[in-house]
Amino acid sequence: MDTTYDVKFWKTSVYEGRKKTTYTVRWELEGKEWRKPFGTVALADSFRAGLVSAARKGEAFSISTGLPVSHLSRAAGVTWYDFAIQFVDQIWERTSGNNRKTVAKALTPVTIALLRSQPTAFKGVDVRRALREYAFNTLRRDQAPAEVAVILRWVQRNSLAMAAWEDENTVETALRAAGTKLDGTPVAASSARRTKRVLNVLFEYAIKKKVLKENPLPKGKDATVAKTSSAVDKRSLLNKEQASKLLGWVYARPRGGQRLHTFFATMYYAAARPEEVVAIDVGDVRLPDADADDQWGELLLHTAHPEVGKQWTNTGEVREERGLKGRAADDTRTVPCRPGLTRILRAHIEKEGLKPGDLLMQGEKGGDLAGSVIRRAWRRARKEVLTAYEFGTPLGRRVYDLRHTCLTNWLNAGVPAATVAEWAGNSVPVLLATYARCIDGQLDDLKHRIEEAGELPDPAVSGA
Repeated sequence: MDTTYDVKFWKTSVYEGRKKTTYTVRWELEGKEWRKPFGTVALADSFRAGLVSAARKGEAFSISTGLPVSHLSRAAGVTWYDFAIQFVDQIWERTSGNNRKTVAKALTPVTIALLRSQPTAFKGVDVRRALREYAFNTLRRDQAPAEVAVILRWVQRNSLAMAAWEDENTVETALRAAGTKLDGTPVAASSARRTKRVLNVLFEYAIKKKVLKENPLPKGKDATVAKTSSAVDKRSLLNKEQASKLLGWVYARPRGGQRLHTFFATMYYAAARPEEVVAIDVGDVRLPDADADDQWGELLLHTAHPEVGKQWTNTGEVREERGLKGRAADDTRTVPCRPGLTRILRAHIEKEGLKPGDLLMQGEKGGDLAGSVIRRAWRRARKEVLTAYEFGTPLGRRVYDLRHTCLTNWLNAGVPAATVAEWAGNSVPVLLATYARCIDGQLDDLKHRIEEAGELPDPAVSGA
């Protein structure tokens, strides 16, 4: 336990402000000053008397909170590091690989902030890696290499108690650390919000286990976290000519070009997410006969294979099998397959010799198509096809922008938002919030409809 008997008491300070007077009790533990303000002299004297009485009885004081052990909750009996590991193990089996990784990333900087002293014998990047990849990974913790185990033992010895969260200054320090990268620059606003969500769940668990009495995180909106927008950047959308050139370049690649072209075309024409495209079974591709008059088909989406890293999955595979995002287990989503995509998929299935039960998209040696291969091909296509100026802009910067482009095209074509939301696997509010800024091409028609409602009579004419 992080306790000490080295305690000194100072005279209560008095601050007389314009509206009220504050009485602050001051004391020192091992050279560190502690303060607690009160609104009345009686409350300050009573609190100070309790501290002095505990010291006279030979009671130890907590270094984390500055309070006598008898004043502390059960939080003083467990370190942050040990409780964080307990939390990770408790949620491991019921969370996805992506969530596991998110939790590890969130807890790492907070753990470093809750050390009695910052590590000097180890590099900061090594400490973060040891925590993120091993301490907060239930499956790998016992497999940590010797040099990593040394770091984790040091962290465990130097971790503050959970009681540290009862001090407002500690909370501010931890949240500031969670919002800062190793180089001192701020993390993305979305990352800061994810970290706060993880901590909220952890503290609810701590309250349930009676380790903490209340959630120490600030209530209400956090002014320190930058605002984020879910709206798509219109500059990232591809026009028809740009999309044609990019997919054409991919198709002409000598190695795996046609296979990757099919992948990108499925995203561009059907707005499927990358993890959904790689999980499509050939049996779920419903195509009409080649000589049919109507060449519209449909894709049945019901599975996703997100890429999270083999250290975070139960199977040891890079990808894990999940249901569709935001949907109930075993739910299915039907997406129309336009004639252009029908021809591409039919040719791909025939060329690869695929049959129902096979993955539509496969790597060179079978199995899931690797995300690194997809991203590398797309980056190369942008560099080769786009102008230097376009390459430096958000235009098609992410593979996901193909999905954004497709959904925007559907909305601009006049497809009802409810239908587009169903095809996209989103709710209508999320769809409109994400793509409202990208909808255009309908202004003239809308103006005409507004004018058809009629104008008010001209006062000068009606008065005559």
